[in-house]
Amino acid sequence: MNFPYPPGVIDLMMQIPGQDQRPWYEFMRPLFMDEASRNYEKMPAEHLFRNVPDLGAQDDFIAYTVAKMDAFGIDKAMVGVNHPQGVEAIRRFPSRFFGSYHADPNRGMDEVRTLRRMKAELNIKAVTGFPSGLVPQVPIDDRKWYPLYAACIDLDLPFCCTVGVPGPRIPMAPQKVELIDEVCWFFPELRFVMRHGAEPWVDLAVKLMLKYPNLSYMTSAFAPRHYPREIIDFANTRGARQVMYAGYWPMGLSLERIFAELPAVPFRESVWPRFLRDNALEIFRP
Repeated sequence: MNFPYPPGVIDLMMQIPGQDQRPWYEFMRPLFMDEASRNYEKMPAEHLFRNVPDLGAQDDFIAYTVAKMDAFGIDKAMVGVNHPQGVEAIRRFPSRFFGSYHADPNRGMDEVRTLRRMKAELNIKAVTGFPSGLVPQVPIDDRKWYPLYAACIDLDLPFCCTVGVPGPRIPMAPQKVELIDEVCWFFPELRFVMRHGAEPWVDLAVKLMLKYPNLSYMTSAFAPRHYPREIIDFANTRGARQVMYAGYWPMGLSLERIFAELPAVPFRESVWPRFLRDNALEIFRP
């Protein structure tokens, strides 16, 4: 790795792989209308990714993940606790993994209670949301989210939300970037983190980050060669504290590809420490 700050990377989107990763996406199945989506081979957005990682059989996928992290200078990674492998990884390697809970606001106060239990039992460091992937879908500014937003503030947890056109062939309306505006206005204490690109509304995402200091952006699900130019320019100017690294291993990108492409990203030298580690420490506090 030739970029200026290789050690101690924090990856804000990783998952512990398994022999068969297809069950991860079954929660979306009621939304799939086309045959290709219903019969996906590895993941329902594979039409957007070339060479989705094929990891083969492993005796211990958690140990395998730690070895991959070591190979690429990743000090810590955020993994989902909705899957038992993520919970086991945190318990076995608490200095290397920290948890996020994927929330469903359709469950009402039961979900608020679950969120508080996940904080108490696993010390999760974030809550995640996929508005377009919920059944039924729940837009970012829908009132169903509000108890969870308030709980995130009470528990001092950031909320990481998929924004922009979703990769799977499901409706995009719940994730329009404009919907973030009212949430950040009404909840100025909420640390709201955009994930998965915000395309095609990246200009608006940048404008909202200029407007709201509690809004930030992670690069999840994007290979470095495809980071939006608007995000790179923002990080190099006024947004150095609002843009941070997240990968997408093993869901769609290999670490080999990510770390081969990172050196070509034209961040200023002073931006790299914040992008790869420091912003995550400040916002997620792992």
